[in-house]
Amino acid sequence: MSNEKKSIHDLLEFIDHSPTPFHAVEEMKNKLRTQGYSELKESDAWELTSNGKYFLTRNDSSLIAFIVGTKTKDASGFKIIGAHTDSPNLKLKPNPAYDKSGYLQLGVEVYGGVLLTTWTDRDLSLAGRVIIKDKKQPQSKLVRFDESLLRIPQLAIHLNRDVNEKGLALNKQNHLPPIFSLAGKKGSTKDLLEKKVAQKLKCKPADILNMELSLYDIQPGAIGGAEGEFIFSGRLDNLASCHAALQALTESKAKDSMTRVIAFYDHEEVGSDSAQGAGSPFLKDVLERLTLKSDNPRETFFRSMANSFFISADMAHAVHPNYSEKHDAKHMPILNGGPVIKCNSNQRYATEGVSSAWFEMLCKKAGVPVQKFVVRSDLGCGSTIGPITASNLGIRTVDVGNPMLSMHSIREMAGTKDHLPLIKAFKEYFIV
Repeated sequence: MSNEKKSIHDLLEFIDHSPTPFHAVEEMKNKLRTQGYSELKESDAWELTSNGKYFLTRNDSSLIAFIVGTKTKDASGFKIIGAHTDSPNLKLKPNPAYDKSGYLQLGVEVYGGVLLTTWTDRDLSLAGRVIIKDKKQPQSKLVRFDESLLRIPQLAIHLNRDVNEKGLALNKQNHLPPIFSLAGKKGSTKDLLEKKVAQKLKCKPADILNMELSLYDIQPGAIGGAEGEFIFSGRLDNLASCHAALQALTESKAKDSMTRVIAFYDHEEVGSDSAQGAGSPFLKDVLERLTLKSDNPRETFFRSMANSFFISADMAHAVHPNYSEKHDAKHMPILNGGPVIKCNSNQRYATEGVSSAWFEMLCKKAGVPVQKFVVRSDLGCGSTIGPITASNLGIRTVDVGNPMLSMHSIREMAGTKDHLPLIKAFKEYFIV
């Protein structure tokens, strides 16, 4: 198997095993452990060694891993790649089950900027984190149902004659609750969800204290196109960037005077303002603790920040052939054209002249092509963790990402020839 095919196989396997941020972090933890990384706890005292490999998590949905630099006491700085573990989806409400018109349905909340219509008429299931009773303190357990449990059926065209002309308009409260089952006798269906979860976890329904469950499409990722040039999968935004950065770090074997870091956050899709989001002090706290052994920790920390660089990795918009007018004519990234440098003068992306030129030179050294994206001047621009991290830490930052189509759809599309080049660029970053 070629390196390109292997990278895509590994990516799709990672995404298929990661229906929620909790599962994605668990997958990455397992990968890091097999590569010799030791787990740290924020509440413990740290005893770190030069060139040591470590990782830690927050809320089981955000993760930071690093290889300690050989000259951290000398303010050598940090090489950081950041991404996010979450994707837009539908989450169950705390009390989701209800009967209506002979069906048992589950109430959902919309998480992030979901392309709602893509969630209809799909084979859906449930995954997430469940909090259960224990003798000493509550325990978190991951749960995932592989079978088709749910469906959000569209209204038949016979009852909605104008749908193809006017489009499908979905009310988030009324039209998105999936059908879970047929309603049974009074009192027998309300606890069906808890019973199924308890059966999966081999516990009693009464032991379940809380559930954080999300809907996901059970169709696995696939390679498509006339010549196998495309990837079709859910959650490419942004698990593909997480996978590329993780691969680059774990394949970095040589020693480095600078500390190499990957930081993967939850809640980017809803603004990053949480204890485990990019707006939190999670990364700053970790970086500061890495300088505590120097003679003047605060001075060393500030100098280290000045010597650091941050790559914000998040997927980019490829030009859509049916809507090419939505792009600036001089900035039309294509699939399999290489990573995209994202720029915005209003600072929705953190890229500036120096960081852009630096990343372009890095890619040239790695033999990787580069594309550039700027949103049309008459359209609004999305954002990333890049500006948040740059403003929190004062680190020079560049926003980059591989091109894709159908962003925020339940099933997205990218190029098979883009993933390995991004890994190569990140590996080059960690060795220069």
